[in-house]
Amino acid sequence: MEKKQEIKLEIQMNDDVAVGKYINMAVVNHNDNEFVIDCIYIQPQAPKATVQSRLITSPRHAKRLMLMLQNNIYKYEQQHGTIDLAEINANSPVDRPIH
Repeated sequence: MEKKQEIKLEIQMNDDVAVGKYINMAVVNHNDNEFVIDCIYIQPQAPKATVQSRLITSPRHAKRLMLMLQNNIYKYEQQHGTIDLAEINANSPVDRPIH
């Protein structure tokens, strides 16, 4: 059996992307082919919010992203302590925008 050759992926990032965008709200929608994640910045007391970035991905990649986030949150909490979500309780809807 032939062994698959490993491909080295080089990832490049433009300076404007490397700076990053701060978000404090996210809205997630999906259809049968894709997930759409709108990353939003809302200023305190402001009547409008600005979408900083829209991510569109397949269901498979959305699930991989969820698992990577879970893993990173676990590692973060091991090092820095539990992230408190006191405002979320059993009656909080999980399908509303988060901020």
